Amino acid sequence: MSFLQYYGNKEALQTETNQKPNRLIREKSPYLLQHAYNPVDWYPWGEEAFQRAKREDKPIFLSIGYSTCHWCHVMAHESFEDEEVAELLNAHFVAIKVDREERPDIDAVYMAVCQALTGHGGWPLNVFLTPEKKPFYAGTYFPKESRYGQPGFINILKTIANQYKKDKKKLEDTGERIATALSAASGAPASIRPDAVERCVEHFNETFDALYGGFGIAPKFPAPHQLMFLLRYAHLNGNDRSLRMVEKTLEGIADGGIHDHIGGGFARYSVDEKWLIPHFEKMLYDQAMLMLAYTEAWQMTGNARFRDVVADIFAYVTRDMRDADGGFYSAEDADSEGEEGRFYLWTPDEIRAVLGEDGDLYCRIFDITEEGNFEGRSLPNLVGRSLARIAAEEGVSLEALKAAITAWNRKLREARGRRVRPHKDDKILTSWNALMIAALATAARVFQNAEYLRAAETAFRFLTRRMMNGDELYARYRDGEVGIPGFLDDYAYFMWACDALYDATFDGSYIEKMRWAADRMIERFWDDDAFGFYLNNRSDLFMRPKEVYDGAVPSGNSVAAYELLRFSRRTGEIDYERYVDHMFNAFGDEVDRYPMGYAWLLSAFMIARAGTKELAVVTETMDGAKEKLGALQSAFLPEVVTLVGDRARLNRLASFTAGFNTENGETTYYLCEHFRCRRPMTDLTAIYEALGLAHNH
Repeated sequence: MSFLQYYGNKEALQTETNQKPNRLIREKSPYLLQHAYNPVDWYPWGEEAFQRAKREDKPIFLSIGYSTCHWCHVMAHESFEDEEVAELLNAHFVAIKVDREERPDIDAVYMAVCQALTGHGGWPLNVFLTPEKKPFYAGTYFPKESRYGQPGFINILKTIANQYKKDKKKLEDTGERIATALSAASGAPASIRPDAVERCVEHFNETFDALYGGFGIAPKFPAPHQLMFLLRYAHLNGNDRSLRMVEKTLEGIADGGIHDHIGGGFARYSVDEKWLIPHFEKMLYDQAMLMLAYTEAWQMTGNARFRDVVADIFAYVTRDMRDADGGFYSAEDADSEGEEGRFYLWTPDEIRAVLGEDGDLYCRIFDITEEGNFEGRSLPNLVGRSLARIAAEEGVSLEALKAAITAWNRKLREARGRRVRPHKDDKILTSWNALMIAALATAARVFQNAEYLRAAETAFRFLTRRMMNGDELYARYRDGEVGIPGFLDDYAYFMWACDALYDATFDGSYIEKMRWAADRMIERFWDDDAFGFYLNNRSDLFMRPKEVYDGAVPSGNSVAAYELLRFSRRTGEIDYERYVDHMFNAFGDEVDRYPMGYAWLLSAFMIARAGTKELAVVTETMDGAKEKLGALQSAFLPEVVTLVGDRARLNRLASFTAGFNTENGETTYYLCEHFRCRRPMTDLTAIYEALGLAHNH
């Protein structure tokens, strides 16, 4: 039994290794449990480990990763399962394991250390600390033995152990200098420049790959929030080039092997410029953000394929990533049976064994060849091929070919399901679930799809029933246990989920929950001195991290700015917008250095500068309200915030509606922009015209 097959079979692993479990056996994190039978004497992050380090005067070895991380698995198998390495670690260090998805604050602090010391970061993240948690050496993956000019882990352990014994003060001074430098690195607040949005767009224009889509060179990440920024720019400025870049990129991603054509959903990123060969792990947050990007791109382009991709993501996450109670799991591994991508790869003979005489055509369509496109086997993809052209060559309609492909993929999915599946990280994270809820609710509104809405509301009930307790939102649920007080991202993304659910349902309870999250987010994380929100509300680190840069998903600060702006404009409670203004006046220097890295904050900045439009719809009955507003629901109008309800309901949600009434008992529309309101209208066509929409009902 390999390391990668441990999951769900700890007894078998214990028998094979003859190891007694270490302290990690008491944890809930699948990543920590993967190391529960290592010979390394692991501790979880906590006072027990720090007290021992102080008591025995030993440095701390901190290793951070996550359960579906390929190179984490490699280092674990090479080093953490190895008796020689374990003997060195246990003798000279106190070893601590952290799941970055459970404790993003710890990861943020020590990743900043690694990037400052080495110029790069990644996982596994390995950091050596003093007993006071001050870092003095850091790196990512270390091979057990030195090779290719890269230091071996054994040599590193021996060297640091000797240095600590001979000249501990030098290492402590190094740790103190690093900690002091990082803590002081935030700099003075500076306003975002007025031309920041245009400069960001220029950077996208300069780095765009016109052949395959995406930006820059390999490896390529989908970065859906950057595409969503460009969609907003295209909409607000009538910029066709930005829209075409988004469409080309989303077409390329959908064609590539990064897209699981058989099972649905998308892998983490592509190692090449064609989107062909992915890093095979699948993350929940990627599914959510891509669902949002494809939904919004459909709104702008009407490209039917984008709607199909949304349905494809929905099928995957609800089939393979959903808990029985409606919450969504975190990720699926890249590896199975000890090989990266094995679950997803095919040979022509395997395809023919499932599809019979249709197999040859399937292989031609999806690039399944004898030589293969990944280590001798093939990953299905459509790079460089046109289904319309193939349909013409085969003498069938495009619709008939697509229907056949759907049927073939169903058979292949059933056959693939009999293979050994990659490990699934089945912890449920509030932040990532909130993103998925926002995506589902947005797609439900745009496509008027009740199934999407049911999934969103069920997942939201999971969060409110399982992850909320009194005034606290918790970050993680697994195996019946809720734990870890929430981080900024949990509250900010929760606001996003509420925002999207309100737009899909016009249920005022979502606005009230959005207010609840905003108040607690401000209370727990706001920095009154330098502005912006801290990531955590804890004091067990040498500094409090504050993240504004967008990584795989928009930063908590970016989402907080965007959602506080929408909440303030929707409810008329302008006090919330002051926090947004402070953020726009705090992070200018960071944004100026690399605007593309702050695309979601700039999305909020762009909409604030362009001006929002507030539409209040006063109706005596909610029956049919969504259907009547169908064109508004499906249109891409990120600058519009809507309130719908009877007079009493609207007054509870937004005080500025106090004087709004129906006229002659008819549904009445109040449109406000640039801090002034138009005369009330009862003609829906006039409202659509004012918003630039053609009335199609």
